[in-house]
Amino acid sequence: MVVVRTALAVAALAALMLPAQAEDRSVLMNCKAMVERASRDASAASEAELTRCRQVIREWALRDARTTVDEEGKPLR
Repeated sequence: MVVVRTALAVAALAALMLPAQAEDRSVLMNCKAMVERASRDASAASEAELTRCRQVIREWALRDARTTVDEEGKPLR
């Protein structure tokens, strides 16, 4: 019983970690466009899609705030 419970906990943790991979910038651009469309048209996207896109935008904002170089390796400041 303990082994099954541990295996389920490990599987659930692994499933949660899969979507935590870094998104590329095209995903960010698509999400920004989707949120913009949703602000004009309430039926443009589902609430789950909007929530995911808002999370992607937040993650990119945090990532960009910590970055000292751009995508080509040139200093930002």
